[in-house]
Amino acid sequence: MIELMLIMVMVGALWIVGSVIGLIFKLTFGLIGGLFSLLAGAVGLFVGGLVMLLVLPVVALSLLPLCLPALLLFGLIWAIAHIARRPAAVAPPVSR
Repeated sequence: MIELMLIMVMVGALWIVGSVIGLIFKLTFGLIGGLFSLLAGAVGLFVGGLVMLLVLPVVALSLLPLCLPALLLFGLIWAIAHIARRPAAVAPPVSR
């Protein structure tokens, strides 16, 4: 009976040692993977921003014919509103 208990204790101890080693590996590789993931995300945001800076003017110019009627209508309304506005009244100078 003592031999069987000794075998079970040894198996349990080896099991715990293996679990701790697995935990250390998982924690280490998880942290390293997380750092590389953050680095890759930052590089991706930078590259995405550069691509947007290059592509956005082309997209804006290609959408210009679609937006031109709305822009002209906005410009007409803006011009009418500014023409109809009276100049600000100027107060007479104060003489002493």
